[in-house]
Amino acid sequence: MNARERVLAAINHREPDGVPVDLGSTPSSGISAIAHYNLKHAIGKAHWPTQVYDVVQQIAQPGDEMLDLFRIDVVDVGRTFDDRPEDWYDINLPDGTPVQFPWWFKPSPQPNGDWEVFNQEGVRIATMPLGANFFDQTCFPYVDGYPENFADLPKVMPLVHWAGLAHSPWDHAGDDDFWQQLRARALALRARTDRALMVVIGCNLFEWGTFLRRLDNFLVDLVMDQANVERLLDALVEIHLQTLEHVCAAVGDIVDIARFGDDLGADQGPFMSPKTYRQLFKPRHKLLTDYVKQHSQMHTFLHSCGSIYKLLPDLIEAGFEIINPVQTIARDMEPARLKREFGKDLTFWGGGVDTRFTLNRGTPEQVKANVRANIEALSPGGGFVFNTVHNILPDVPPANIIAMFEAIDEYR
Repeated sequence: MNARERVLAAINHREPDGVPVDLGSTPSSGISAIAHYNLKHAIGKAHWPTQVYDVVQQIAQPGDEMLDLFRIDVVDVGRTFDDRPEDWYDINLPDGTPVQFPWWFKPSPQPNGDWEVFNQEGVRIATMPLGANFFDQTCFPYVDGYPENFADLPKVMPLVHWAGLAHSPWDHAGDDDFWQQLRARALALRARTDRALMVVIGCNLFEWGTFLRRLDNFLVDLVMDQANVERLLDALVEIHLQTLEHVCAAVGDIVDIARFGDDLGADQGPFMSPKTYRQLFKPRHKLLTDYVKQHSQMHTFLHSCGSIYKLLPDLIEAGFEIINPVQTIARDMEPARLKREFGKDLTFWGGGVDTRFTLNRGTPEQVKANVRANIEALSPGGGFVFNTVHNILPDVPPANIIAMFEAIDEYR
């Protein structure tokens, strides 16, 4: 099998010729800039650039040479943008690590060591505190209450740093010819690689509620103010369907996987009861996944952190085929259990190695043992794409990343 066939076989629950592997096809399956910098030096490739394409999380875009070295099977179509030297500039992170930022991202260092980001109107939308490795949201447009109508929603969404500091290809969404560019670049990418293609589309619902109202307020709203929640969700669905119409028309016949996002879980369980999910979110998620399936060849992929075991039957019915990142140490998220109960319906994209304790704090042999155990639990019969539980963070030793790939190689 080639890389694309390997990924598609796994998604279609046919056991491929080896475990398919992802590194960097989404901003939740990648590697931090600092970890990338340390890894490239450890493997004698110091000349590779460390380009921070997701500036909020400070995630690096693995270059083609790194993808080839580690035999990665899937890529994000967004990597085809920002492909000129002038699209990047050199900068040192607060810890001194030299990286490259997109030309448009110009954070403001503060006297106390924080880095702050202001939009063109001077509104502070993000802060990276001294000692942190990612930017926090600082502007919550609806924190004081819901508006009478949501006519202004498209204008206030960029006040949220996830939208205002969007990663590629969405940092070009304002270009007059963006959709034509997206199609042309995706076609060129498909012609030059046999890897599966991913497009990150977001279309978050629950998370947009937390971005706009703030997490504490929105969790209360789910119980105490469902009428306003539903008004907001319907406005979001209308915006998302417009996006999906453009995405499906532009690349629906080229790209293999559409990645949705909605963090529905915490360590001990979902943020809401299954009843609340069924009432407020499930029918709206289904509208979105149905549109993708009716208007494209793309498979539906949901990124949701945390313990979402109790929601998985409903997420399957809502039309999601792939779940990421498979947070295996969260409650009820044991790999063998997930495979046994949901393996015929879901592809588990992630769960390959624990990133909270093992990959960053374990020995190389402990990393290898964790990789082997998770692959053997999740891969039989297909329905598994290897990825770390979440992004590889700055504190992960390069030796452990190398050990992870050495263990993966035993299964391909």
